Amino acid sequence: MIGAMLGNRYELLEKIGEGGMAEVYKAKCHLLNRFVAVKILKNQYSDNVEFVDKFKQEAASAASLSHNNIVGIYDIGSENSINYIVMEYIDGKTLKQIINEQKVLKYNEAIMIAIQIAKALECAHNNNIIHRDVKPHNILVTREGIIKVTDFGIAKATSSVTITNSDRIIGSAHYFSPEQAKGSFVDCKTDIYSLGIIIYEMVTGRVPYDAESPVSVALKHIQEPVIPPKEINPDIPESLNTLILKAIEKEQYKRYQKAQDILLDLEKIKQNPDVEIVVDGSENEYTRIMKPINESAEINDKFSQDEEDEYLEDEGMKISGKTKKIIVGSLAALAIVIIGFVSAFVVSQKKLSTGSEVAKKGKVTVPNIIDFSKEKAQKEIEALGLRFVTTSESSDKPKGVVIKCYPVAGTEIDKSEQDEIRAIVSSGPRVSAIPNLFEIEFEEAKGYLKAYNLNLGKVSHEYSNVEKGRVCKQSPEAGTEVGNDNSVDLVVSKGPEVKYVKVPNLINKNFDEAADMLDRAKLKLGSVTKIKTSDESLDGIVSVQSIKHNSTVKENTSVNISYYVYSDKGFVIVPNFVNKTVEEAKKIAKEYNLNINVKGNDDFIITYQDKVPGKEVLEGTTINLKSEPNP
Repeated sequence: MIGAMLGNRYELLEKIGEGGMAEVYKAKCHLLNRFVAVKILKNQYSDNVEFVDKFKQEAASAASLSHNNIVGIYDIGSENSINYIVMEYIDGKTLKQIINEQKVLKYNEAIMIAIQIAKALECAHNNNIIHRDVKPHNILVTREGIIKVTDFGIAKATSSVTITNSDRIIGSAHYFSPEQAKGSFVDCKTDIYSLGIIIYEMVTGRVPYDAESPVSVALKHIQEPVIPPKEINPDIPESLNTLILKAIEKEQYKRYQKAQDILLDLEKIKQNPDVEIVVDGSENEYTRIMKPINESAEINDKFSQDEEDEYLEDEGMKISGKTKKIIVGSLAALAIVIIGFVSAFVVSQKKLSTGSEVAKKGKVTVPNIIDFSKEKAQKEIEALGLRFVTTSESSDKPKGVVIKCYPVAGTEIDKSEQDEIRAIVSSGPRVSAIPNLFEIEFEEAKGYLKAYNLNLGKVSHEYSNVEKGRVCKQSPEAGTEVGNDNSVDLVVSKGPEVKYVKVPNLINKNFDEAADMLDRAKLKLGSVTKIKTSDESLDGIVSVQSIKHNSTVKENTSVNISYYVYSDKGFVIVPNFVNKTVEEAKKIAKEYNLNINVKGNDDFIITYQDKVPGKEVLEGTTINLKSEPNP
């Protein structure tokens, strides 16, 4: 494919990536003279209507999104059974490559990356699009550190049915959510779960759930409690630890409900790592009792053969379809057997513990521990043979005092069904530090103020170099500590002040002189057209300018010009030499009065030419060709 020309404009230069469905090439767009990335559907899927539709869906999904943190889609095409998408070319690495190189990222670096991913997801969700395959492999990092989310190949509109209706589980095993593993309802909280897994991996150097097969990983997402990231990396702040655990809650209602919510908390932690991250809860969350679900059988049923193929190939294995079914089924069955043995062992150990069985049985009444110190409340609860679990939130009560309890005091509970009491402990009055709102969009800035319990004060507008609609000044300054209900004044940028200039007269000026005149007038030289002439006295003289002189235009406006080029030779149109034999290429070159320079064996087929077919060149021009064996 190297050297091939798609759509008569995209020249494939080098292969830069490959996924399960497609290959990605760096290419040059000869029409706009820029580098692009071209994703090409693999040959084996070109005749598969489902895969082609899925491929086109990626272009449709991403093309509707316009955001600095989302890879832009420029074009889509099909040519000679080649289906391709033309995208923004990113000169950088995938986030997965960076994690593999650095092992563990510094938490402040991870927060900066997560903020940009969250902004991309917020844009997608606001446009009713769920990504459904958020993972480090689909996140590109430019040399300047800008994050670009890509690969919306399995994205789904939230306005359509978001329950997986087929037998396929869609996503990547290490990063997908419990609801994806079950093949059930997915929404924006599904992407938030995947983002939480990514942050977990960035700050710990490993994914929270890993196993030998994708099915086993899926079961862990559903069944196993996660090891808090702070236990693996004690250097991360408690606020970030709480944020990650909230993002990867197994129950969707316990997670962040919107990308904007996790984005606000990430910004808080960026400003102040010691900030308190509130974990919402209600009594129903703690007293809900549900019958266990045979998830291992459910997951085994949900995996289709195609998904097994993709996952097993990701693990580096090449196994026949029949064998894969046996392996997946066997692993699921083995998991059930192991769980049974472990359960039996635990029960037997409990019976051997003197008095423990008695302590775990019976009904008790929850005592009133409101206004108790955390230590006193803990003793009271543990004396009843119950576990004492706490979270904290700000309040008017003194720090360390219990302000809420679930179940509430007076509730009778059966210790065989529920063995823990959850209490919320006061962290004292909330003290907010004014967030840094510089260069943040005005509407987003208002959201931050609300999250910090601050009021929007006076709003004014002025010209600045900050992008229009973003905050360019604030008062009080960022970092100022205040209580609740304080106001922050904002100055919103009107963008750079627009200045106007007059277009100079370029006609009959030498090309170099005309270019200099445009520069001095603070205008840009646009497209340049060369006009052949046999009059040597006109060589280099400008004959046409696209904007009439003395016209008033904005600074940096582009002016297109045409100028004469003297030549005693004629112009010819470059023919297409690709897929021709070297002998045929020589005949064509002679016919067009062109010279060719062939790199490669004369017995091979031409696969590359350095001049674009259809382009006008002077007679006698040399075309560089490359020949390779006929595939």
